Amino acid sequence: MILVLGGTTEGRLAVKVLDESGKPYFYSTRGEWQQVCCRHGQRVTGGMDAEKMEDFCRSQGIRLLVDAAHPFAVQLHETVEQVSRKLHLDVVRFERIYPARTDEVIWCKNYQEAVRRLKEGGISRLLALTGVQTIGKLRDFWANATLRPECWFRILDREESVLLALRQGFDASRLVFYHEDAPETELLEKLKPQAILTKESGESGGFVEKLEAARRLGIAIYAVCRPALPASFITVTGIHGLRKAIERLLPDFYPLRSGYTTGACATAAAKAALIRLLTGESLSEVRFHIPDGEELSLPVKSVWQEGDASATAAVVKDAGDDPDVTNRSVIEAKVSFSAQPGIHFLQGRGVGKVTLPGLGLPVGEPAINPAPRQMIVRELSALYDGGLDVTISVPGGEELALRTFNPKLGIVGGISIIGTSGIVRPFSSEAFVEAIRREVEVCQAIGAGRLVINSGAKSEKFVKREYPDLPPQAFVHYGNYIGDTLKIADDLHIGKVTMGIMLGKAVKLAEGHLNTYSKQVVMNKQFLMELARDCGCSPEAQKVISDMTLARELWKGLPEPDAVLFFPALLNLCMKHCLSLLSRTELTLMLIDEEGHIACRLTGQGGKQLVH
Repeated sequence: MILVLGGTTEGRLAVKVLDESGKPYFYSTRGEWQQVCCRHGQRVTGGMDAEKMEDFCRSQGIRLLVDAAHPFAVQLHETVEQVSRKLHLDVVRFERIYPARTDEVIWCKNYQEAVRRLKEGGISRLLALTGVQTIGKLRDFWANATLRPECWFRILDREESVLLALRQGFDASRLVFYHEDAPETELLEKLKPQAILTKESGESGGFVEKLEAARRLGIAIYAVCRPALPASFITVTGIHGLRKAIERLLPDFYPLRSGYTTGACATAAAKAALIRLLTGESLSEVRFHIPDGEELSLPVKSVWQEGDASATAAVVKDAGDDPDVTNRSVIEAKVSFSAQPGIHFLQGRGVGKVTLPGLGLPVGEPAINPAPRQMIVRELSALYDGGLDVTISVPGGEELALRTFNPKLGIVGGISIIGTSGIVRPFSSEAFVEAIRREVEVCQAIGAGRLVINSGAKSEKFVKREYPDLPPQAFVHYGNYIGDTLKIADDLHIGKVTMGIMLGKAVKLAEGHLNTYSKQVVMNKQFLMELARDCGCSPEAQKVISDMTLARELWKGLPEPDAVLFFPALLNLCMKHCLSLLSRTELTLMLIDEEGHIACRLTGQGGKQLVH
């Protein structure tokens, strides 16, 4: 069992991550006002001292603590550390992402120093954005009889907050209230303070917005530095790092492990290679940022240097429990100094080359997708501002590519370095849907005129006979993701789409299931019996449906008069659900029987009624 502490943005994100497991956990907040929806978690409210937390952990069998509290909740952090030491529990700290400190901010290590610096700066009009709990800590400033400063505190618009401010002796007329939708500049323009005092609360605490508003109005900025965390805490900075930490510390909590994309591995390898080139250091683990700003780490298999101008590092791809063809492959990155400014990507062995338009990369470029390129550029540019050549290689990538969509996409010579998030979800729908989007973009770029989507090779072979003049890139597999594929076609304004569908998927789609994955949805015989009744089939058809095991038995089991009624009605429902996703596209549905014949055909227009 896991106990999450903290009614913060990070706490709500932690709840989302834990809910993915489908297993119970506890979520603790000091108050009840925080809006948190736990699908599988049990909410616990009320502050806990060390004794209460220890008793709770013992009685509930807590095996892991997740500290997602506010960075300035010092007492809670200390309590968590004390309990974790006594009970030998690991603590994962879900930390915020903090922007780099700049000289335009006057940094104070604590509130006492803040008071001193404010006095030294001659500040007589101050807006404190540090919260109601800090009023007493700043008393030596706002209650100073000599300075008599004008000081406002912005607090939450709650009765308990106002009462706490009054108990600390603060003037109620000097309280202003936080409103979520109000821009930061609004209050500053109204009060016109000389300075603001804030806490280093990170990106999720609105720190950046406060700084930008004050900077724009020429207002001095004082900030109290975030307190140091206990050294024993395992720090993560986002949802992916949290899940990876839980997977490592409690391997039985999630049914499937997440993994890393080839793009993340290439980024880690490139950074390790550049560090070797610049410093001579060979890292065994390297930290890097994924596109959402979260910092992750990957082990480095090996690093070696070739003279003074280049170095290479290798990272082993770990796809978790996703059935990825590149799992356990070695991703190598060679980084070399270049006389040309900027960072240039070169094709290494096992990485494909783009030969067709529509992939978002120029023809002739190595198949390193935009997101991985951006990740690599960001990491390397932070270390070195000169020219660099980056060569990504995947030994054995030529053979692996034959098991991917690359040949159809016109990517020759190897695999693609892909990944939009840096993370592979187990049995990742994101990766599959992204591959579908890439294929549809190629179809559009070469001007195919029609997109033909099919569940797999079998249905594609049958439908290809209907469109012998279309290029191979016009035929795309949707697998189980019918809805996602149609949404992509609509997003890209594809004018004409044909979908071939076998009966097993059609009976699920007709009921409204736009993802037909067998582990998520099964054939509903009751639904099919009702459909047969509604379209006028005989009682014999009802019995055939009741007795069947597989949908394909309908082809031979239904009497001919019933088949003539049933299959068009089934396809009509499929069309209805598909058209709900299309705003303009013309869609043709083809129901394919076991022999590859087109049993029924129907055409409809997105945003309109069926054509025929």
